[in-house]
Amino acid sequence: MQCPLCQQDNRPGAKFCEACATPLSRTCPNCGTQVSATAKFCSECAHSLGVEPAAPRFGSPESYTPKHLAERILTSKSALEGERKQVTVLFADLKGSMELLADRDPEEARKLLDPVLDHMMEAVHHYEGTVNQVMGDGIMALFGAPLAFEDHAVRACYAALRMQETIRRSAQVVRTQHGVEPRIRVGLNSGEVVVRSIGSDLRMDYSAVGQTTHVAARMEQLASAGTILVSPATRRLVGDLFDLNSLGTIPVKGLADPLEVFELTGAGRTRSRLHASISRGLSTFVGRTSEMEQIRHALGSVANGRGEIVAVVGEAGVGKSRLCWEFTRAHRPPGWRLVESVSASHGKASAYLPVIELLKDYFAIDGRDSWSAIGATVARQLASLGGGLEPFAPAL
Repeated sequence: MQCPLCQQDNRPGAKFCEACATPLSRTCPNCGTQVSATAKFCSECAHSLGVEPAAPRFGSPESYTPKHLAERILTSKSALEGERKQVTVLFADLKGSMELLADRDPEEARKLLDPVLDHMMEAVHHYEGTVNQVMGDGIMALFGAPLAFEDHAVRACYAALRMQETIRRSAQVVRTQHGVEPRIRVGLNSGEVVVRSIGSDLRMDYSAVGQTTHVAARMEQLASAGTILVSPATRRLVGDLFDLNSLGTIPVKGLADPLEVFELTGAGRTRSRLHASISRGLSTFVGRTSEMEQIRHALGSVANGRGEIVAVVGEAGVGKSRLCWEFTRAHRPPGWRLVESVSASHGKASAYLPVIELLKDYFAIDGRDSWSAIGATVARQLASLGGGLEPFAPAL
């Protein structure tokens, strides 16, 4: 029996593909006899089974890649092919999928599995990653290829957290409808790949350098349900931006030496690489006298009742963030309140993210607070402003 998704030849009577776990058979609604995935009539009672099933939803990357990402990939296709890329590889799958699906009708199994895959892929696409393979009950995704990103490891970590969160939120509905609770496991590793070619259907041929994908797959296989495991290579790239707990050194199949494995548990309190450097201690700040004087002049205008905006422009790494940080700490008049927001390239997919970050800082909201705690904090802060805002913002 041939799988309609991956074309794998399976034994007669198999319910699921041995290679990708795609359901291979259906049940006749008239007599209950098991029939093949492509049958048009029941072999037992000749009941019509309708038209031939549609092509698999996840047959090619073209079928599940958002249009805006697909256009960017195809537009820069010629420049991407043959390039060596620094990437982060993500593997995710439904833990214990064979046990969950074994005794279910194939159509019911697909109704259970497809939403899980949808959540996984939505999280990847939200952070502009590319789902390179859909493997029955899981996916493989790349961040940094074919679309190059400096913060590919950060994007992959946020995507892993997002897919775990969305799966957890939908678990109650799935438990009510199907009597089971789906849980996924995720593995991440960073390294080099070479993009060989990209087809018109977005299918990408690539080769990994230095066992990049192998280690990512092993991280996933070592992870327990509901967890995310990260390799040392990814840990070095994300620094202190996430909460990572070391699980110690663990032997990894295929590698001569054991690896220190980390569990990713959430986004850290550190909001940028500058803040991470601050927590470790900064070197002495020298120079930038003229720039400091220009900002001080603008601050003097503000003190006299005239609003000002100062834009600091320069090449990456010249010290724009450090300049702003030093000024706000050294020259802020007493009694003034400082409210900060941080923009990030991976935040483009989140509408109004800099404004949201600004409000979080103003209300002193920790992202790990409960909804009730956040509501109480906002209400308390608004009450402290008095009634002067009501004519302008009555909803407050």
